[in-house]
Amino acid sequence: MTRSALLPLVVLACSNAASTPSERYGFVTTLGNDTVAVERIARSPTRLVTDDVDRWPFVRRRHTEFDLNPDGTIRHMVMDVRTPNGPSPRERGRRVTADFSKDRVRISVRDSAGTRDTSFATGGAITVPHVSMMYSVIELEIAAALRQAAANRLAPGDSVLFRQFYPDRDVGPSFVLHRGYVHPLPGGKVELRHDWLSGTGEVTVDSGGRMLTYSGGRSTYKVAVSRTTTAPDIDSVAARLAAAEARSGQQQLSVRDTAHATIGAVALSVDYGRPLMRGRRLLGNVISYDRVWRTGANAATQFTTSAPITLAGLPLPAGTYTLWTAPHMHGVDLIVNRQTGQWGTEYSRARDLGVAPMKVDSVAAPVEKFTIAIEPGDAKHGTLAMAWGTFRWTAPIVAR
Repeated sequence: MTRSALLPLVVLACSNAASTPSERYGFVTTLGNDTVAVERIARSPTRLVTDDVDRWPFVRRRHTEFDLNPDGTIRHMVMDVRTPNGPSPRERGRRVTADFSKDRVRISVRDSAGTRDTSFATGGAITVPHVSMMYSVIELEIAAALRQAAANRLAPGDSVLFRQFYPDRDVGPSFVLHRGYVHPLPGGKVELRHDWLSGTGEVTVDSGGRMLTYSGGRSTYKVAVSRTTTAPDIDSVAARLAAAEARSGQQQLSVRDTAHATIGAVALSVDYGRPLMRGRRLLGNVISYDRVWRTGANAATQFTTSAPITLAGLPLPAGTYTLWTAPHMHGVDLIVNRQTGQWGTEYSRARDLGVAPMKVDSVAAPVEKFTIAIEPGDAKHGTLAMAWGTFRWTAPIVAR
């Protein structure tokens, strides 16, 4: 980053904060044509108050109040979290408080089960709570990082470290302090990199470090975020999302499903996540060309056979495997991997059993929900079929 590119931020950091009027605005997050989060924000130089609702995957409401230091970092936080359709009182509500000093953050989680406290050494890094769809905090960390970059006259290509904890997780072995990086680029662009998210978030900011847009197109969270100049009506959005969740009993964006079939004496099954099309262009967008795709959503797709078979010409002994695909402009490869039980971003090429091409067809009526089927033919033959949008990929199954 050049010195001239950072000058507006230096001027901002050195201006009289007390003279800056309060702002009221919001962020709206969409996944394709579905709204998955809305946030209402009131911001002054020393205080940030947000109300938000998201369905990622459960519907949750948060009211959060932050006291800010002069450099825009957080000094104190109180976050009230409500999960309207949570099955137990403990899951339906909690309060998370945190105090941030130069080198440590102290966190307290209180709910119907009591109070749990913990603390972490931060090493002096910018530290924030992390909620996947809460972009007011992402805006805070980016603005603070840009100020730090300007103050330290960082060279082009340098990144600023930040640390984060999950207020939606309980204090215990899984409650850890993660890390990420704000990577400034010329022209009001920023890349956001997390150790918990596969890929990179792309952000545009104005000269004051305000986040204007966010794109997760290069990450596993393929959301788009836009800034609104008016404060959204959180109450009506939250009521609608909670009511829809209660009616459907659905608390996942991409449901988990299984397909079962028998070919002769062989029992076969597939366990996989089923993302929705949501009006998006799939191949070359949601699913990148020439990259390995988890072939579904969330956890890796599991394929089990009770006896030896060949799948797309690959010999498979009885057992469980994970299935992956690598789409290309003019075809698609099926990848069978020996590793099982992993998340869908944890592909290990070293564990591949084999790679083989699939047959590519199209369907007349778009398939909204990603579907994997095992289609028996006769006592020895069948087909593994995958369909989403207008594509249909198939591979032959032969009982040995």
